[in-house]
Amino acid sequence: MTAPLPWRLASLVSSNSDILAALGVTSWVVAADSHSDAPGLDQARRVGPDLDIDVPALAATRPDLVLASLSVPGQEKVVAEVQAAGLRTLILDPVSVPEVVQDIRRLGAVLGLEDRAEDAARRLEAELAGLRAGFPRPPRVVVEWWPRPIIAATRESWVTDLLADLGAVNALADRPGRSAPLALEEVRAARPDLIVCSWCGAKKLRPEVIEARGLGVPVIAVHESGLGRPGPRLIEGARQIAAALQTLELRA
Repeated sequence: MTAPLPWRLASLVSSNSDILAALGVTSWVVAADSHSDAPGLDQARRVGPDLDIDVPALAATRPDLVLASLSVPGQEKVVAEVQAAGLRTLILDPVSVPEVVQDIRRLGAVLGLEDRAEDAARRLEAELAGLRAGFPRPPRVVVEWWPRPIIAATRESWVTDLLADLGAVNALADRPGRSAPLALEEVRAARPDLIVCSWCGAKKLRPEVIEARGLGVPVIAVHESGLGRPGPRLIEGARQIAAALQTLELRA
């Protein structure tokens, strides 16, 4: 079987770079956003943060395909600028774990790497399935994306499916949208058994800030790379949450 020819790829968000790493083709990446930390991107030209891409610099790398993602709020403007520059784009926008898995397969198909993509997709599905546990009742979990104002994952977030895969529930699944700002009393009313500190873009996670609110709920820190990116590294956050759930004392 003939090996696929290398593409000249550009990745504008970390989650897409993580997928390319899982497919083993970060060496094909000629341009990447400044936040991407997947291994193998040393040769890629850094073209700025995901919401402030230097489009002329991106175009200068002559990519065959630019990978964007609307999972980063506000990247619509960047995508419009990239397309106006005449660059071919592939836009991912998953809101559930099945859609994340589907996007791995979709990108593999585009790049002629169907077998690698199938392996990566099945591995993620199998590892998630292996983490599922039984509880007296499903633990209620809040995943906090930002502390001031409090912003947390709501119904249309891959977090909802991820928690369900672990035998837990998103305590904010009754709220529409991907995320929502919350008052402290609204967090209390959600009756969480666990709060996950996964602040996006923060240089340091400080779960003690959440603990100081006085809710009396256990708090764990999960780096954004393992929970805030809809890609194969979701398994990292899933493992950490699964371990924390096992320590909870739940009553039916």
